[in-house]
Amino acid sequence: MASRTPLAFAVLLGALLWTGLPGIPGGTAAFATSPVAAVEDEKAPEGSGYREVVETTESLPTEGDLKATMRVVTLVPNRGYTPIQVTVHNSGGQPRPVRLSIYSQGRVMERSLELGPRERTVTWLLMPADLQSGTLNLDSPGMDTASRGFYLDSYRGARVMVLGDVKAFEAATGLSRVPENMEPLVATRFVDPLTAPRELAAYAGYDAVLVAVPADQVPDDVWAVLETFAVTGGKLVLDQPPANPRLRFPLLQDEKVELSPYGFGFVRQFRDCRKQTPGCGFTLWEDTKRSPAVVEPAGPPPRWERYSMLIDGRLPLLSSARAPVGRFMLLIFLFVLAVGPGGWMLARRKGPLAVLIAVPTLALLTSLGLVAWSVLVDGFSVHAARYSLTLLDRERSRAVTVGLNAWYANLAEDSVRMPASSVLLASESSTGQEEPPRLLDWTNGLVVKNSFLPSRSYREWGEVAVVPSRARLTAHKTDGGVQVQNALGAPLKGGTLKLDGQLYVLPELADGAEGLAPPEEAEAGDVDLLGLEHEPRMRFQDAVAPLIQELEDGAFVARLGGRGFTPTAALDVELDAALHVVRGQVEEARR
Repeated sequence: MASRTPLAFAVLLGALLWTGLPGIPGGTAAFATSPVAAVEDEKAPEGSGYREVVETTESLPTEGDLKATMRVVTLVPNRGYTPIQVTVHNSGGQPRPVRLSIYSQGRVMERSLELGPRERTVTWLLMPADLQSGTLNLDSPGMDTASRGFYLDSYRGARVMVLGDVKAFEAATGLSRVPENMEPLVATRFVDPLTAPRELAAYAGYDAVLVAVPADQVPDDVWAVLETFAVTGGKLVLDQPPANPRLRFPLLQDEKVELSPYGFGFVRQFRDCRKQTPGCGFTLWEDTKRSPAVVEPAGPPPRWERYSMLIDGRLPLLSSARAPVGRFMLLIFLFVLAVGPGGWMLARRKGPLAVLIAVPTLALLTSLGLVAWSVLVDGFSVHAARYSLTLLDRERSRAVTVGLNAWYANLAEDSVRMPASSVLLASESSTGQEEPPRLLDWTNGLVVKNSFLPSRSYREWGEVAVVPSRARLTAHKTDGGVQVQNALGAPLKGGTLKLDGQLYVLPELADGAEGLAPPEEAEAGDVDLLGLEHEPRMRFQDAVAPLIQELEDGAFVARLGGRGFTPTAALDVELDAALHVVRGQVEEARR
């Protein structure tokens, strides 16, 4: 009897375990509902509150009448450039030229200033977001170089730039500072609105920008940059919206709506969230999760994955970027055959002197063949494939553009200039660029002075920009369709126009030419407005959304060739491929 007790206990325990397993009939409800609970947990944020990146003021060891301080430790954005705040004070009675420069990993970021007598100025140096430390140098005639090393905060969660102080931020969001051992909803960087950057690149890399002060405490030129930030794909949040938001944000459709699409980005005004749970702080966190980037150029793969040309297995946008490895290997193989077995046979028949003459001759011919291939096929020009999405703002005569450019240069292209209303974006891949630009001058916008395009290498750059433009499409109704004139500044490849409730097919037209747009036979939902191929479209993420929305009356979407509207269009390149999708309002022609 005693021997049967352990056996009965084992059978009972096995039955309990069997009925408790998930997916078994009769199993416990806790196991059956656990996947649902896991899904619900994934939707909830992992943290609460906010983490403040406390910046400290450090003085540079300067001499004489010149004093300088910098703000460290600064929160690094997810992409783009990290703005470093530097204050310079000339207490003397004579003007002083000043050169500020940051050295980091063999790369230099610099800005030149001219300080008047007793002038104090706050300026910003922008360094690529993949750099985590550096040394700031200050140079001025008649004094030794003053230097100060610094480190940056590379927090990897949601990152928000706040125009205002901690008190204003907490009052706006209802968030409180979390302890060091807890995960926050967002990490914050606080900037004084009066001295905030006046360049788009200083904001473009942050997940959101929150204006936590009244509108009258923000200078007009800062408002202009913030509007540019929003229209080019940024997430701008206003705690205390202006009395008339359209004065600052002219593209708003409804100034009372809390969340408004704005160009490629959006503008949020804290209104209803103040009365809801969990509050405006949670709403801010949700905004940081929307479409992290409007354009994502592809970078090189890790060095241990050289079988794939680009990161994540993406294909290059330029066919010329693929080196003719097969042809080169065949040429080298023939050279080896000629020098090895061919040299042995030549030595037996003609003697060693013939080999001494033939081998250098063959080497010279092989080298000339490789050089001839580079000259005749690749040439000396820069090859490019250019794609862009553009919103034409006719009333303000400007073009808002998100661009993607693929480059291949047989010879290095060193320099390119970008205005302050634009941003040049590198790949966000963990491997980064193999040869990043070595010198960035921020004196007047951005000038890349070295290694913009290294020789014989493929590179992709993204761009966001707002540039002046008088591009337009004029039209008037006629028998059989709509007569249109292409004044968009590039060849028209096609598109769609909606006029008086009817869709029309835009014809192919040269720049300045006129043609007839016949009625569209397809339904509105069946028309492909973009015409982009898979590879470039995947790099634009959700930037395509404003262009593929249903056309309102008088609107058009046109597909153009040429170089596009971005600042790098000024570079002299050989276009291998180009497609620029433009959306705007048609201009009725006067007759």
